[in-house]
Amino acid sequence: MTTLTKHETRVMNGEVKEAFSEKRLNLFIKQVTEGYEHLKLISYEDKVLKALQSKDEVTPEQITNELLLRGLENISPQEPDWTYVCANIYLRKLYQNAAINRGYNAKNKYGSFIELQQVLSNKNIYSDQILKHYTKSEIEQVASKISSERDHFFTYIGLRTLADRYLAKDHNGHTYELPQERFLTIAMTLMINEPKNKRLELVEEAYWALSNLYMTVATPTLSNAGKSYGQLSSCFIDTVDDSLQGIYDSNTDIANLSKNGGGIGVYLGKIRSHGSSIKGFKGVSSGVMPWMKQLNNTAVSVDQLGQRQGAIAVYLDVWHQDIYKFLDAKLNNGDERQRTHDLFTGVSLPDLFMEKVDARDDWYLFDPHEVREVMGFSLEDYYDEKRGSGSFREKYEACVNHPDLSKEKVPAIDLMKRVMVSQLETGTPYMFYRDEANRQNPNSHQGMIYCSNLCTEIMQNQSATTVEEQYTEDGKIVVTKAPGDFVVCNLSSINLGKAVFDNVLERLIPIQVRMLDNVIDLNTIPVLQAQLTNQKYRAVGLGTFGYHHLLALKEIVWESDEAVEFADELYEKVAYLTIKSSMELAKEKSPYPLFKGSKWHDGSYFDDKGYQGEAWDELRQDVHTHGLRNGYLMAVAPNSSTSIIAGSTASIDPIFKKFYSEEKKDYKIPVTAPDLSPKTFWYYKSAYDIDHTWTIKQNAKRQKHIDQSISFNFYVRNTIKAKELLDLHLSAWKSGFKTTYYTRSTSSDIEDCESCES
Repeated sequence: MTTLTKHETRVMNGEVKEAFSEKRLNLFIKQVTEGYEHLKLISYEDKVLKALQSKDEVTPEQITNELLLRGLENISPQEPDWTYVCANIYLRKLYQNAAINRGYNAKNKYGSFIELQQVLSNKNIYSDQILKHYTKSEIEQVASKISSERDHFFTYIGLRTLADRYLAKDHNGHTYELPQERFLTIAMTLMINEPKNKRLELVEEAYWALSNLYMTVATPTLSNAGKSYGQLSSCFIDTVDDSLQGIYDSNTDIANLSKNGGGIGVYLGKIRSHGSSIKGFKGVSSGVMPWMKQLNNTAVSVDQLGQRQGAIAVYLDVWHQDIYKFLDAKLNNGDERQRTHDLFTGVSLPDLFMEKVDARDDWYLFDPHEVREVMGFSLEDYYDEKRGSGSFREKYEACVNHPDLSKEKVPAIDLMKRVMVSQLETGTPYMFYRDEANRQNPNSHQGMIYCSNLCTEIMQNQSATTVEEQYTEDGKIVVTKAPGDFVVCNLSSINLGKAVFDNVLERLIPIQVRMLDNVIDLNTIPVLQAQLTNQKYRAVGLGTFGYHHLLALKEIVWESDEAVEFADELYEKVAYLTIKSSMELAKEKSPYPLFKGSKWHDGSYFDDKGYQGEAWDELRQDVHTHGLRNGYLMAVAPNSSTSIIAGSTASIDPIFKKFYSEEKKDYKIPVTAPDLSPKTFWYYKSAYDIDHTWTIKQNAKRQKHIDQSISFNFYVRNTIKAKELLDLHLSAWKSGFKTTYYTRSTSSDIEDCESCES
């Protein structure tokens, strides 16, 4: 190999090669480790030098990879800040690649923002909406607010996740967009229809919130805002009608939404059970399982632009005669023709069932079609208006006692055992406590909630879309449908570990609610009844992540009354600011169309929560007078991807481990708990070592202030006894939970608690 002088470069086989320069390497390391002089830099530098000095010629890619490899090796609980050094190295690579692809000097870090908009619009990666709606001077004005310094907030895994999955590239995968440009593009897109006299100010405020990582937008918004494809909403819930046309129409709608990046919840409870009658012919219905198989095929076949498979959760009532087949659908044993491994399952549970479980009493299963035929009502359309009494149990008892209605009697505890067996083997079914969900529904004047969504945090009014008539006109086929409430929710989350610690909630939440509200009007949903529902309720889901991060920073022990009280106070504050922000928007832009008659309107929402005091009394009156912009306001999502980008802990969950490796397709990234230090170490106790009764207590306080629901996971040892898991479920139900999400159990390797060891 030819040896070059240290300043020589040449191109061989399409790669730039250069002689190794120790001086330039030392300078580079000094730059990327500035502010991190407390790390063991000499040892790091020696390892990199030793690896590179053995080569006569190196490519920039080889140098970067060696720097990253040695930096990642150093990430540990003792020196967690190596993640920021690695992020700085990777940032340099992103800057360099973007500069080459866009034709500007990499020393500037960021190139022309308006030229980026033009280039990617010409390539049909971006839409042309920003260029159409903003003048050149407006674009240049907001572009001047880009702060490359905020790129240094990212951890390495956060930056890699953002760069690999969300930053805009050309069709050949070449880097064009940089992190701050993604944030500014989102801000400009979401504020595009705001009045021009204050639009730029709102863009800057939205950019401030995003770029400081005080909040994140949902994955579809983060990925698709400003682009020429995809939609912006996270969650959809469909209610399937008990008809062949309804079932196939729903499948088509679900496929279209899945293709565009939405997670889907599907309520199957209206579909007749196996052995039911069709047009009077008894015993011919095949029940819900074939339609679940069809949805399973849709989830696998219709992926989201090649990035990931569709994600669908199906829900069924615990009194449905197909419930046992449903609970077995994800198990690995048994009849494979009855398995739907790619769907997620959820069970809709009335209070009465949980009471029967607790009392070890009997439970009855029915065919919903026969109930409609014989009883003249649909059992799923009722719920208990009060704890211990109400219309569901009255209708259920009427079904039990009717001599002409076929039914199957089973021990309630046996059915619950089947639920728990499935949970320990597959993590599902999710639990949906339908009575509590409907009792707390602020829009119960307009409908009923049958189930939740893919991640169990959304609950809004639902109804099936039905075909009214089909006819031909002028050589065309015309189909008219009665649109049901097809749930749509638009999500965004507060980074508690940063926003609360920096005391910015009062500034953050108003711009965050405005951003969410604007998604509703900007979004083009390919299912028309979903578009209509979106406009009727203008539902949003403001949530949180970084709760464990915040507790650690504040030195609050998870298993303590202090943590329970803190959860109560924090989420009451978030609720107050969110409701107030939506009220201010209603004052400015008008309330959501169905506001009158809601619990928001008559004040019963505030009564039910026990909100008192001067501030709450004033807000209650303001809401009554001016309305709310959004019919549903708060929902706490899992935030797995976006919390990684923001460098915090997921949702309201405790951490798995203080230190672990995140496995990617072809490499591993070491990760430590955020802000891990001798001060915070004890407070990061693993989810599997925490007494979960404290987690339930905290979530009961939190749920009181959330008008929708919370993605709440159970973390249990694989050695847990059935009675212990049952007690957790009963405790969650009795504490007023509306849903629980996954039941996550450990592998057979049980590790000791690091926090206790320390």
